[in-house]
Amino acid sequence: MERTVVNPWTWSVGMGYNQGEIVSGNARTLYCSGQTAMSGEGEPQHADDMAAQLALSLENLEAVLGEAGMSLVNLVRLNVYTTDVDLLFQHYGVLASRLGAAGVAPTTTMLGVTRLAIPTLMVELEGTAVA
Repeated sequence: MERTVVNPWTWSVGMGYNQGEIVSGNARTLYCSGQTAMSGEGEPQHADDMAAQLALSLENLEAVLGEAGMSLVNLVRLNVYTTDVDLLFQHYGVLASRLGAAGVAPTTTMLGVTRLAIPTLMVELEGTAVA
């Protein structure tokens, strides 16, 4: 797989994402369902703690990637859904630092939503990975 960054502007790189990426070559694509702060038993965790929910959501996304033989290195698209955009931005470093450590800046969209499937959840991460 070859990745080519598409950035007509450079400001987004400082925020941890590229405007676009071209993926070429023989590749496998994994489309991940939205991952939230759920335990392995399917119980919501960390009510009212955005930082902890963001960290666990990312761990759960990494678990799905790992099960497919991939990691954050393969992430080319990340959709972030949150019930509180301002609060998420206060804790966004949790996500940005993990992506930075993996050396990736996937194309990203963040959306503020009224609520998620389970009312105590505040953030959901949906990814696409290519290997």
